[in-house]
Amino acid sequence: QVQLVESGGGLVQAGGSLRLSCAASGGTFSRCAMGWFRQAPGKEREFVAAISTGGRSTGYADSVQGRFTISRDNAKNTMYLQMNSLKPEDTAVFYCAAKQYVFPRANYFPTSSSDYDYWGQGTQVTVSS
Repeated sequence: QVQLVESGGGLVQAGGSLRLSCAASGGTFSRCAMGWFRQAPGKEREFVAAISTGGRSTGYADSVQGRFTISRDNAKNTMYLQMNSLKPEDTAVFYCAAKQYVFPRANYFPTSSSDYDYWGQGTQVTVSS
């Protein structure tokens, strides 16, 4: 079992920045592909970004490409999402997710929520205009 706890959400003005963290415990973090998803009120949960087990490969939704950066520190069992140039449409609850593999997978990360096994409780990000 992998437990995930997000932090770093809050209220920020448009154009501002936030850094989300996702702390993992209870599993083998270095064998987990990790992802960020978000869900706005009245909308389905959507993919934001993902990173492979060692951090070599990353992927982003078109809506955040160039503004958000996903990273991880396997020594700290923590994943991050640096969010710059925030827009009001980024307002959502952000969730981190983990998919644990038997062996590390250097160049692969899932982008579908159904592929992830473990989820955090979410952290609210609100961007005011």
